[in-house]
Order: sequence, then C-alpha cells, then structure tokens
Amino acid sequence: MIIGRLARIVGVAIAAGAVPLLPAAAVPAAAGPCPDIEVVFARGTAEPPGPGINGAVFVEALRARAVGRSVESYGVNYAASANFGDPMEIARTAVDGIRDTQRRIESVVAGCPGTKIVLAGYSQGAVVTGFATMDRMPTEVPSQYAQYVPPPMPAAMADHVSAVVLFGKPSDRWMRDAGAPAVTIGERYRSKTVEYCMPGDTICDGAGVGQPNVLHSVYAVNGMVFQGADFAADRSR
Repeated sequence: MIIGRLARIVGVAIAAGAVPLLPAAAVPAAAGPCPDIEVVFARGTAEPPGPGINGAVFVEALRARAVGRSVESYGVNYAASANFGDPMEIARTAVDGIRDTQRRIESVVAGCPGTKIVLAGYSQGAVVTGFATMDRMPTEVPSQYAQYVPPPMPAAMADHVSAVVLFGKPSDRWMRDAGAPAVTIGERYRSKTVEYCMPGDTICDGAGVGQPNVLHSVYAVNGMVFQGADFAADRSR
C-alpha cells in the first residue's frame, strides 16, 4: 500500500495540529446479541471502506481459531486517503480514524461490556490504531493545538481490550524522519500488543522515510496475519 507520506499526515494533524476535525458520526454498538469478540480494524491507505484485505483475512483467521466464540468486526470509518496532493485532507481523515476507533471502543463497552475487543490495523491503519491507545498527548503537540487531537480514552477502556495487533506499522525512525511523533502504545495496552514487520519492509524495519517496497504488501499471505490471529485468540479467551 502507498503510505509514503503517512507520517506527514499525522504530523500535520498532531505535531502541527492545524486542521479542525471533521464531524464524526455516532458509532453505535451492534443492535443484535453482543459478540464474544469484536475486531476493530483500521485498513491501509487507499483500501476501500471496511477492514481491507489484511483485516478481512485477519477476522476470518480469528473466527477459525475462536472455536465456540462469536466474532464480529468493525472497519474503522476513515478515508485512508491516498490524496497526497491535499495533505490537509489526509491529515483530517487520519485524525478522524483515531477518533472513530476510540468512539467504537467506548460504544462497545457501553452496549456490550462483556465483549472482548481486539484492536488491529495495517500500515496507515496501524498508526491510527496505535494513536487511539495513547494515554497522554504526544510531547510534540503544542498546548494550543491540543483541541485538534482526540484526547486519550478513559483508562477503564483498556480493561475491555484483549489484544492490539499491528501489521507494518511505520517505525519510529520513519515517523520522526517525516517530522511526526513516533507511535507510542498506551501503557495499559502494551502488555497485550504485538507488532509484525516483514524483514526488509522499509516502512517498519527502521529504514528512513520513503515509499514502501513490495514487502510491505505481503502480510495477508506471509503468515503474519495468522500469527496475529493466534495471538488475539489466545488473549481473548
């Protein structure tokens, strides 16, 4: 997936904080019976609405492993835009993704408190998911811009999240080279978080900022999505 300017996206919205958020729609929990597990998956850049390819494979793999437990999924409602000619649009929609992830978690907790929530994301979506767990404002955000950044969720939300699974998350160096804060998982989520990076994937392996190579697009077929499903299934018992 093309995410060559992803850190600049988040940098505009978080480090610069100059873009107001788009109004986000309410995210009600499922009206039907509460599932045992709900996957909240943020797709990668330019994938169509829904969980994306990696998310779809991940959800089906988790269903196969969660025998006797119901598994539902929610695709984070954000544009995952690749319109890099308009960085303000991308910044706005990326921040909308963080906010939508947080609202979905809070909605599920309110409506289905017994449901175990699995947070997951790929590429740009891994950044969205990671920032959704933050427990403090990144130090790079000037105080006068804090109003543009979704605040941390209440600490109690972490008790309902059983696993956080990230695929191809841009490395700290990649993010910082592009002028954006590194993605830091909130303290209450760290012990339940796993990250997968294909060796040689220049987005997540510590290489400097740049466009992705072909290895960034193989998570659905290289076995890592299935490893992530194993982790999530085990954590969600």
